[in-house]
Amino acid sequence: MNLVKTLFACLSLGSAALAQDAVKVGEFASMTGATATFGVSSHNGTTLAVEEINAGGGLLGKKINLVTEDDQSKAGQPATIVRKLISEDKVIAILGEIASSKSLEAAPIAQQNHVPMISPGSTNQKVTEVGDYIFRVCFIDPFQGAVMAKFAISRGWKRIAVLTDAKQDYSRGLADAFRKYFTAHGGAIVKDQSYSSGDKDFRAELTSVKAGHPDAVFVPGYYTEVGLIARQARQLGIKAPLLGGDGWDSEDLVQVGGEALEGDFFSNHFSTQDKSPAVQTFLAKYRDRFHTEADAMSALGYDSAMVLADAVKRARSMDGALVRDALAATKDYPGVTGRITIDDKRNATKPAVVLTIKDGKFQFVESIAP
Repeated sequence: MNLVKTLFACLSLGSAALAQDAVKVGEFASMTGATATFGVSSHNGTTLAVEEINAGGGLLGKKINLVTEDDQSKAGQPATIVRKLISEDKVIAILGEIASSKSLEAAPIAQQNHVPMISPGSTNQKVTEVGDYIFRVCFIDPFQGAVMAKFAISRGWKRIAVLTDAKQDYSRGLADAFRKYFTAHGGAIVKDQSYSSGDKDFRAELTSVKAGHPDAVFVPGYYTEVGLIARQARQLGIKAPLLGGDGWDSEDLVQVGGEALEGDFFSNHFSTQDKSPAVQTFLAKYRDRFHTEADAMSALGYDSAMVLADAVKRARSMDGALVRDALAATKDYPGVTGRITIDDKRNATKPAVVLTIKDGKFQFVESIAP
């Protein structure tokens, strides 16, 4: 993905959004830094949705002015940004983030100020537990972890090694969910190792993993490290398939990992091979607008903005409490990533898909319902 080109292409929504009849919606995303492909993709999807909403008359007759801030993939930035969006920009709602640790940092501020916040892709269970103004349009780690544990069991893999990113709430939560389901259904965790975001050398951890003779290795990290982990695992002679979660979803994963990732599997929010009109129409619009292919983070960004717009229209108000109530009542919303129903804990109930990597492409394997 051409990051600079994409940033300049989509940061402005046009002068019409600056008019007095506009309403401000805040967004915080990792537009630069370690997980920039997540932020750029989700922002592009959000931008596409906002442009469609504005073309259709906006929210209650007002155009949306999307105020986007870059948290640079850094801890400490989300809290500062969300305070600014609320106190200075006076946004009616906030969209963000993909990374669970970033959402967990920002959510208490949105909750304290009674500003609805919708995370496109933070799957850590704790995110929406912050309070009743915090929502998400993605599934959560207990479900995603169980999906991959079920998948491993279905393949006859009984011995699994786990390699967790100790710095990421996302990775720890997903690993915990996987362990719980897998061991409860007769599986054994033969090795349990950890690394830290930003590490480049994983050979010590992988040597320990190899000694456990696992049938597969669960690596619930982000694409930023997983590609290197895959390469080093194969160099050390580990032939067992690697398994992961939606944090793998980036074209940069294959650029780094290359052939070392062939035949590996990960869970995700949707598949570009889905032939449904909703998915194929979204993919075509995204390709036309940004001249690149959409991924799950793009689709989740799109869905987060559309679910917000739907809630505002049903609430017939931009009052935070009324929008919150409407979000909580969302049922069977036809999103790109599936029909979205918000449960009593403000999480989205929806299926997950399992993808494999073949010839450098993400290929659909199966869909697993809640």
